[in-house]
Amino acid sequence: MDDNQTHLSATEARGGQKANTVRYVLGISLVAIIIIFAALLLINR
Repeated sequence: MDDNQTHLSATEARGGQKANTVRYVLGISLVAIIIIFAALLLINR
């Protein structure tokens, strides 16, 4: 085993930032894709 490993706390590893924007981006993207697919489905009837 390597004894020269650096152990960081969660705050140090993420640089002190704890942003929850990823969940909002994924949610908005999912809703946008559903709306786009629904529009394409209606247009191509």
